[in-house]
Amino acid sequence: MPQLETFLLTISLLIILSVVIAKVTNNIGVPVLLLFLGVGMLAGEEGLGGITFTDAQAAQSIGIMALIMILFSGGLDTKWPVVKPVLFPALSLATLGVFATTFFVGLFLWLVLDLPFLVSMLVGAVISSTDAAAVFSILSSRNINLKGNSGPLLELESGSNDPMAIFLTISFLQLITTETSSVLSLIPLFFLQMGLGLFAGAVSGKVLVILINKLKFPVEGFYSVFTLAFAVFTYALTTTFQGSGFLAVYVAGVIVSNNEIVFKRSLFRFFDGLAWLSQIVMFLTLGLLVYPSQVVQVTGLGIMISLFLIFVARPAGVFLSLAFFNFKLKEKLLISWVGLRGAVPIILATFPLLAGIPEAGWIFNVVFFIVLTSSLLQGWTLPAAAKLFKLDMPSEQKLQSPLEFSYPEKLDMKLVNLRVPDNSAVEGKALVEISELKGNLVVVIYRDGNYFVPGGGTVLESGDVIQVLAQKEKLKSLRECFN
Repeated sequence: MPQLETFLLTISLLIILSVVIAKVTNNIGVPVLLLFLGVGMLAGEEGLGGITFTDAQAAQSIGIMALIMILFSGGLDTKWPVVKPVLFPALSLATLGVFATTFFVGLFLWLVLDLPFLVSMLVGAVISSTDAAAVFSILSSRNINLKGNSGPLLELESGSNDPMAIFLTISFLQLITTETSSVLSLIPLFFLQMGLGLFAGAVSGKVLVILINKLKFPVEGFYSVFTLAFAVFTYALTTTFQGSGFLAVYVAGVIVSNNEIVFKRSLFRFFDGLAWLSQIVMFLTLGLLVYPSQVVQVTGLGIMISLFLIFVARPAGVFLSLAFFNFKLKEKLLISWVGLRGAVPIILATFPLLAGIPEAGWIFNVVFFIVLTSSLLQGWTLPAAAKLFKLDMPSEQKLQSPLEFSYPEKLDMKLVNLRVPDNSAVEGKALVEISELKGNLVVVIYRDGNYFVPGGGTVLESGDVIQVLAQKEKLKSLRECFN
């Protein structure tokens, strides 16, 4: 069989297998990261597939491209009104919290294991970022939501803590490999990268919103292609000028998400699928790169670091970074436990490999083991932890509307979903009797798993979701009526 066809057959089969396994195991709470990594390891040189893959540079490049897609999609999923109240706590957790985790892990390795100080700090930096996306995947599969501000805080942290971990990893690598580098020189570099990343993301997001609404593409699919290229452009341009490209991409996604654009729903669906594809390819690649026999050799060291990270370093980082914010003790404890490690630490572990430092091999294997341990221990026990701290509640089913609506420029109407609560003022009333609906168009009603087009005499029942094409000036009174 020709080489290209063999490659396409292999990669397509691995992706299909990964998706099928994720579907089958959806209800048992296993993080998808473990599943995709496991498929990659089984297909690797020491697994059933026997595929040899040792190119750390290729794995890193695939990881970076995947992170661009994942972070931009994460920005699109971030609802600004929801996360705005926890903006400053989340930023503190994503910066001070990450730094504190790095410092405590590094100090532990330096004092207890007698590793070189900078190498110890490098390991701490590599494993300092969390993957809250895995958390919400587990909670969603168990039909659990988090009470209070814990959910929005974790959501915003997940999109904003990777840049800090990447900065610290590259900085400690630079200190190790370059004799002329100093810690003081890293301080202005930090503010340059984060400031430029934030600025570039904000500008890029605003420009993208304007272009999407102004350009009249003849084909709807062009909007997705244009947005994809613009997200990659944002990352590349920001990184070229020494800014944090990952932060810029995430911020741009948040801005696009919270503005009205044409074909918004189809655009979001496109990037949701692309983000999942990116995760699968990234995890499969990292799974192929690892040798299980080498990971087993660092089991003792890995367990020691994992336990310290989970029970000491992460909680210390959370309590320090949230010390001046109004969070209850049980919320801080749950946030501490939610610090699952994901793909980013494994990608960052390829940086020492490419830099050629002597400790690179065992760092990669230890980090891989820590990610597996974190996912298993914290991932499987997350629903129980949420119940233990009484911060769990049933997640509300999202309405998958059968209708698509494009927002032309200067349109003063918006398509919204309104749920009829129990014992509300509108329950038991016909649509024609609800004065707040006058001047608005009730498009469709979702009831008992079915959609139907209502008439003026349709009586609303508790639990109904009505989709309304509403005038923007009447949205506030309409929402108050249904609350």
